[in-house]
Amino acid sequence: MEAICLKSLGIKNDLRLAARNFNPGGTIIPLGGVEIGGKEKVIIAGPCAVESREQLLETAGEVKKAGAKILRGGAFKPRSSPYSFQGLGIDGLKILQETGSETGLLTVTEVIDTRDVELVSRYVDILQLGSRSMQNFQLLLEVGKLDKPVLLKRGISSTIEEWLLAAEYIMSAGNHKVILCERGIRTFEPLTRNTLDLNAIPLIKKLSHLPVFVDPSHGTGIRDLVPSMGKAALVAGADGLMVEVHGEPSCALSDGHQSLLPEEFAEFMEQLERFQDIFMM
Repeated sequence: MEAICLKSLGIKNDLRLAARNFNPGGTIIPLGGVEIGGKEKVIIAGPCAVESREQLLETAGEVKKAGAKILRGGAFKPRSSPYSFQGLGIDGLKILQETGSETGLLTVTEVIDTRDVELVSRYVDILQLGSRSMQNFQLLLEVGKLDKPVLLKRGISSTIEEWLLAAEYIMSAGNHKVILCERGIRTFEPLTRNTLDLNAIPLIKKLSHLPVFVDPSHGTGIRDLVPSMGKAALVAGADGLMVEVHGEPSCALSDGHQSLLPEEFAEFMEQLERFQDIFMM
């Protein structure tokens, strides 16, 4: 992928480590037999939140059978309302670690506090920084001290330049294992949870060498739209997807309305398999 001039797009800040010309061939992050940013499209799947061991183990088995390589599940949940389910905390981390070990899936979960970075890193393979944390600069620097991949979600109202500069913070602290994740931005449109910015994918691929994932679950907030937007993201050049899956979405403690049922996820993965040649173009 040929780099383009940052200044020609109005990017004035100094991108040193995240810019495409730092690694023109593109960054590949090897992790437990999976190559993130390589030829294979990597799928992360699982519930928004870890609710119980039984719930997570059942869902993990289903998503692995369908072809997912990484299990997602939130243990610490930053919610808009202080009265919403906030996650199981360390108990959720333990369940996630046990489930990953039992199923052979890699794991990812969100860290929201600098004081918890070391703790969370002991339990999972990938640390996620959510939309609300994208410009928590102390947290960015703290995960930058780790030798562990960081999935950096785009802020809900952040520009692409701000997103790349957040990645630059992590990399400037020493950790170059950064995975960017587009998850939709806030616009004037009220019918979807967010507006999934598919423009960002090929543009980021020109601007940066970092792998780019897309979260069509948060990007739309509507279960029926997730497969279509997931396929569109891969056609646009995304290296992988993060998809929410729940055995009983109507009973989910977080984001059930945008979670696929296991059988819907399996059908979606079958569709992706049929379109592999298009995604590789």
